[in-house]
Amino acid sequence: MIFNIEVNNKTIKAQKGDTILMALKNNGIKVPTLCHMEDFKATGSCRMCVVEVEGKPNLIPACSYPVEEWMRIWTHSPKVIHARKTIVELLLSNHPDDCLYCERNGNCELQKLAIELNVRERRFPGKKNKYKTDPSSASIVRDPAKCILCGRCARICEKTIGVSAIDFIGKGSKSIIGPAFNKGLNISSCINCGQCILVCPTGALYEKAHFAEIQDALHNPDLHVVIQYSPTVPITLAEEFGIKPGKDINGILNAVLRKIGFEKVFDTAFAVDLMVMEESDELIDRLQHDGKLPMFTSCCPGWIKYIEQFRPDFIENLSTCKSPQQMMGAVINSYYSQTNNIPSEKIYSVSVMPCTAKKFEAQREQMTHKGITDVDAVLTTRELARLIRLNGIDINQCEPGTPDLPFRNRSSAGKIAGVSGGIMESMIRTLNYKLSGKELLNYKIQEIRNVKGRKEITIKMGGTEIGDGCD
Repeated sequence: MIFNIEVNNKTIKAQKGDTILMALKNNGIKVPTLCHMEDFKATGSCRMCVVEVEGKPNLIPACSYPVEEWMRIWTHSPKVIHARKTIVELLLSNHPDDCLYCERNGNCELQKLAIELNVRERRFPGKKNKYKTDPSSASIVRDPAKCILCGRCARICEKTIGVSAIDFIGKGSKSIIGPAFNKGLNISSCINCGQCILVCPTGALYEKAHFAEIQDALHNPDLHVVIQYSPTVPITLAEEFGIKPGKDINGILNAVLRKIGFEKVFDTAFAVDLMVMEESDELIDRLQHDGKLPMFTSCCPGWIKYIEQFRPDFIENLSTCKSPQQMMGAVINSYYSQTNNIPSEKIYSVSVMPCTAKKFEAQREQMTHKGITDVDAVLTTRELARLIRLNGIDINQCEPGTPDLPFRNRSSAGKIAGVSGGIMESMIRTLNYKLSGKELLNYKIQEIRNVKGRKEITIKMGGTEIGDGCD
């Protein structure tokens, strides 16, 4: 049922059952939020989205209050602005004053709200809570002093990831968000997926940096420093530098990394091809010899850790192959090392990946051979952007280049690993050729290219019917 409501003296359409926030958003009216998350039930805990509704004695949280026919709403009245500004001031009264050194400086929702609401002085001085930073995790640093208790990290961890590694601890003014018994993240159930970092509005959660170690290695004449990058990185990095979102700057990235000082630049898409070939052979072997089915891909370290901790009964279903990052690292330390007469202990191998769990994966004991790790350090895309800026490189002035030999060539199947469902599509293409001896007539498999929800397809390959699915 569609009906009219009045917002800021203008009539707009609203849908019965929607919240005020949804109705406003559908009509292009912006209301600030902190605790609100799309596709999650509203909690109304932060109160940043309050609006003034005629006939109501108090301000109403737009995220949790249902819209009603012929409501008269003011989204930015003096009363509303004053309330929002007070909320931000109260949050800042117990917030560290280290914006210049904060990981999220310039990308902090609390900082942006303070600017938008013209908060220019501290009206509520008081004793600040003091908490120690938790750097125990291999991938994530937790800084409780910067937490504003919005609960977004705890909700994504519990509802979306299904891990519940962090939650509210304590009551009242002593409340914090942290692992069970307020211990370190390293001994919690955290799978290092980094989704909590993505939803955190401040610098309370951020990726563990390998920045300094890489800088030292680049200026160490005794080390041969090489770098590999995920197929997703050239695409996501473009937006960071103001280039059209989605534009592939693969060639430019090769040139940029050489200017920074890396001896060799490799595209991890080569290793994606290796992994797809290995995993497809493993699946065929399981089909022919009654092996454990279904077989799950092993390219995601967060997924691997989830299985190990929560569903150990599925460990045998996991592929035994390493991830593309670790395959490339292993090949660099073996084949590349031998063919170029460079001792593997002199090679410092860096990877650029879009996932914080890759930092955890690189330091796993299983990823070490004769005391030498496959990958020495992992950068996220955001860290790589910082490294490029630190070296004063203008990517718009760089001539595109190609990755270095001997890992230059890759298939289109290796490249599409950078999109959702890409690994699965690569597997289908390869399996079809191995089982039927023929290439797929239509390379684009639309059934697994949608972004949200479960994707599943069954294809007959030769005399075998193969079913593939992913979320």
